[in-house]
Amino acid sequence: QVQLVESGGGSVVPGGRLKLSCVAPGDTFTSACMGWFRQAPGKEREGVAAIYIGIGLTYYADFVKDRFTISQDNTKSAAVDLQMNDLKPEDSAMYYCAAAVGSSCGPTVWKMEQWYNTWGEGIQVTVST
Repeated sequence: QVQLVESGGGSVVPGGRLKLSCVAPGDTFTSACMGWFRQAPGKEREGVAAIYIGIGLTYYADFVKDRFTISQDNTKSAAVDLQMNDLKPEDSAMYYCAAAVGSSCGPTVWKMEQWYNTWGEGIQVTVST
């Protein structure tokens, strides 16, 4: 059973930055779609970004383009980072890492929750003055 462990959340002021990391300890993914989702109180969970492991293609929601960057951590075989810059109060949410192990990524499927078969427990990001 693959497990995903998230780290790096916390509280920052508007305009600040955070880096989230997600790792599957002890696992190696030769092919997977790994993504980040978020859910704010009272709102639906939404896709933030995803990366096609091994290929390097990346996908972003419009509301984070040019602010967030997803990348594969090349020091670990099953790990991704989400660099979040210029954070806004509306970015406050619980952030979840997800993996579709053995699957590809695409411009439509990457934001579909049902595409992913493994989820982390989530990590809180709060942006406030």
